[in-house]
Amino acid sequence: MLHTPGHAPGCCCFLDTGAGAVFSGDTLFCGGPGATGRSFSDRALLLRSIRAKLLDLPGDTIVHTGHGDSTTVGAEAPLLRELLASELDG
Repeated sequence: MLHTPGHAPGCCCFLDTGAGAVFSGDTLFCGGPGATGRSFSDRALLLRSIRAKLLDLPGDTIVHTGHGDSTTVGAEAPLLRELLASELDG
């Protein structure tokens, strides 16, 4: 289990290293970061969680999202790194 707050304070992703997959729920979607439209959500915290817990996973790790299509860490990494640079580091 990976604690990934941002969508909600106690959000977690579930990593199955044997299957090479992570179940991201609303932390990470295909095409970008997960949902932050609720009053309890925090986009900057979500992006920090993604950077700290998900981006270091192998690129071929399958991401089963909470909504929509599955993806891989490698497919999402370029956009996420760009967002991190512009929103957190910029």
